[in-house]
Amino acid sequence: MPNAEFRPVSLPDAVLDVEVHGTGEPVVLIQTALTADEFLPLARQPDVRDHYQVILYHRRGYAGSSPVQGPGSIERDALDCQQLLATLNIERAHVVGVSYSAAVALQVAATSPGLVHSLCVIEPPPVHIPRADEFLAANVRIVEDYRLHGSAMALDRFLGRVIGRHWRRDIERHVPGGLAQVEQDAETFFATDIPALLAWRFGAEDARRISQPVLCIGGTESGPWFEEARQLILAWLPHADNVMFAGADHSLALTHAPQLAAATKAFLGDHPIGA
Repeated sequence: MPNAEFRPVSLPDAVLDVEVHGTGEPVVLIQTALTADEFLPLARQPDVRDHYQVILYHRRGYAGSSPVQGPGSIERDALDCQQLLATLNIERAHVVGVSYSAAVALQVAATSPGLVHSLCVIEPPPVHIPRADEFLAANVRIVEDYRLHGSAMALDRFLGRVIGRHWRRDIERHVPGGLAQVEQDAETFFATDIPALLAWRFGAEDARRISQPVLCIGGTESGPWFEEARQLILAWLPHADNVMFAGADHSLALTHAPQLAAATKAFLGDHPIGA
């Protein structure tokens, strides 16, 4: 996989690592939590790379972007996305998010509808589902693991559950160099992103502000929490298209990049900005 060519882009109060490549309608890939380059496999797929202007960036606290100052929040991450597109003189874009960054994408679409032409949410986080207490309690335990035992053990326990016991091998196979990046950025994930996600308040009233075309993507093996999250998004956004990848789990952005690129290209082709 080719190396990403990130460059610093200055926002009013931060600097973000950004890569912009390709031509065509702009597609912004919002970085998720922990795995900074989880969207690199998607960005390198010909269905995306050869047809769109792809904006890929690292959020605060990741790779070469500015460190986080103060508590993290989904709202601030959404504002960073908005300010980044303004700085790049992009008035309207397709927005894609996975897991944590699906929450950011939803927030951007709800608060800046004129900026977001279409929205693709992949495996959105299950923070507002009927069984949210289970998910929240599990995240509290993850943070406690980090506090008591440090990032190495906390990473092993968390990614072992999410990706599987071979998570190191799997990350490195799909994103060479990604393992070292995950270990470097772990503090941001445990100390900033998880608390930000647990504090995020977003409901049906917020979702009603999203009238843009929406694509919701999930994996059949992601488990009941993410299935409930997908069903909630479809209830909030009944106009959304729904795509499921057979055999995929929560790491589908890494493991099913060609299928994800094909589904994304088909969706964006049905909803061109020019129209």
